[in-house]
Amino acid sequence: MRSKQYRPYHPHQLLLLPPSLQEWLPEGHLAYFISDLVDSFPLHAIEEEYEDELRGAPPYDPVMLVKVLLYAYCKGVYSSRKIAQRLHEDVAFRVLSAGNTPDFRTLSEFRRRHLQALSQLFYEVLRLAQEAGLVKLGYVALDGTKIRANASKHKAMSYGRMTQEEARLSEEVRKMLERAEQVDAAEDARYGPDRSGDELPEELRRRESRLKRIREAKAALEAQARRKAAEQAQASGPLPDPQHPRRGRPRRDPAQARPAARAQYNFTDPDSRIMKDPSGAFVQAYNVQVAVEGSHQLILAAEVSPQAADAPHLVPLTQQIQRNTGSLPRRVLADAGYFSEANVLALAAQGIDPLISPDKLRHTQPLPPAPRGRLPKSLSVRDRMRRKLRTRLGRALYNLRKCTVEPVLGQIKAALGFRQFSFRGLVKVRAEWLLVACAHNLRKLYAVRHRLQPLLAT
Repeated sequence: MRSKQYRPYHPHQLLLLPPSLQEWLPEGHLAYFISDLVDSFPLHAIEEEYEDELRGAPPYDPVMLVKVLLYAYCKGVYSSRKIAQRLHEDVAFRVLSAGNTPDFRTLSEFRRRHLQALSQLFYEVLRLAQEAGLVKLGYVALDGTKIRANASKHKAMSYGRMTQEEARLSEEVRKMLERAEQVDAAEDARYGPDRSGDELPEELRRRESRLKRIREAKAALEAQARRKAAEQAQASGPLPDPQHPRRGRPRRDPAQARPAARAQYNFTDPDSRIMKDPSGAFVQAYNVQVAVEGSHQLILAAEVSPQAADAPHLVPLTQQIQRNTGSLPRRVLADAGYFSEANVLALAAQGIDPLISPDKLRHTQPLPPAPRGRLPKSLSVRDRMRRKLRTRLGRALYNLRKCTVEPVLGQIKAALGFRQFSFRGLVKVRAEWLLVACAHNLRKLYAVRHRLQPLLAT
């Protein structure tokens, strides 16, 4: 018998009246915020696929599944099995699903089937933020990072290794077929010609299937090399006339282009590449890109590429900002990975003030003061940018990059735990990255949800 008096605790007491779902979570919870947002989104692209489906039992409400998936991504839960587990154990998930408990196969199939439509919610969230006046284009910071692909780097092979393996396997298959013919001839002589002779040994089937995959991979790399050479030739103009060759190094016919011996091909996810991640390790990955505005750290543009270098993505990201928001940013901040004279001139031609460091700098490395006096006309684009970043205004603006875009990638990888894609192939991976960017923006909008109340009320 305990003498101390405690608050009532009766775990086996039955409820006399059914509880209201609205009483299970505090007012203003993230789950309610996402529920209200999804109710305002047009989901016709998803719902119309079920209109003519008359077979079997009625499906789960797609609106409910969209809410559950968005909330799961906002909480850093990406596995369909873990989402299904949360639907039984987590109060917020149960509130969003209204007690429905679809299994992990239903969740996985719904996400796979509607991945492209789900990724379009990124633009809906961004549009809502813009209508609320939360998107500021005074300056936008760009950055990229490497996210692991759903594939192992040990399933990759270089073009040079493929050539060696093709020759080795071809020789092994030839010898095994010769041995099989010899065995068939000996058995025909011993037992008669009634044996069918079309049974392939298991060992031979494995080698032939691997040889087929290697040849397909080689053909894919060779086609990629020819496309790249054709694009370069188109940019450089037609091939020189053999009767009147141009000066300088002659260009090769794109049809004769071959991949470099070190060109990689992954048999699990051919679109991914081996890249160096921020820790310095080489991983099978994709290069993900984001453009972030400075007022609320909202992602304005997001992209995925199998190209490890950042510089080729600067202009396309800027164009994507214009498509997504209808305007160009006033300034673009980016680190040394994005610098090239062509990029600086391209942004300046669009009326954008670029602040892109030509040199790799440590976070704590101070910039020397800018030289005084009139700017010499003979300075290169690189030297002009160096002087620009050394001015008081240039240093102050460029320092904003570190507190604008870098925390966003840190929050996605650390707080949300997104470090590896669930899907394979560039199209699906790009859609999944847009879904992750949408979840990030939802979390940012939740912090200023009072600004959205007038829009959601209508």
